[in-house]
Amino acid sequence: MRAALDAARDAALAGEVPVGAVVVRDGAILAVAANAPRARHDPTAHAEMLAIRAASEELQSDRLGGCDLWVTLEPCTMCAGAIAHARIARLFYGASDAKGGAVEHGARFFAQPTCHHRPEVFTGIGEQEASTLLRDFFAARR
Repeated sequence: MRAALDAARDAALAGEVPVGAVVVRDGAILAVAANAPRARHDPTAHAEMLAIRAASEELQSDRLGGCDLWVTLEPCTMCAGAIAHARIARLFYGASDAKGGAVEHGARFFAQPTCHHRPEVFTGIGEQEASTLLRDFFAARR
């Protein structure tokens, strides 16, 4: 989670919502990414999507079985869909997102009968630090 939090800090410094994501397999980091929708002019450039794309490229596979995804914020529906399609084994996230999250909030994507793959989910890891980054980022913009 430390690498994901560092990426989230980098995102904030770049003016992006501070979210970071890391894909790990067998204890080795395959990809680290920070939110970048504004910089890339791409609404799909969430940290999770970028990390999944980079890990898939690294492994030369669209399936990331045996991989873990560490992310600082509860994934949205788009990212949860990508996690399922990539067959991520375990999802670890820090802060819950009552407004935009889709794992324990909103769509509860992995609980839907149409979801074809459900990762193991672990919440609250690095939650306080992730929440503080987000709160400080948005407070500075109000």
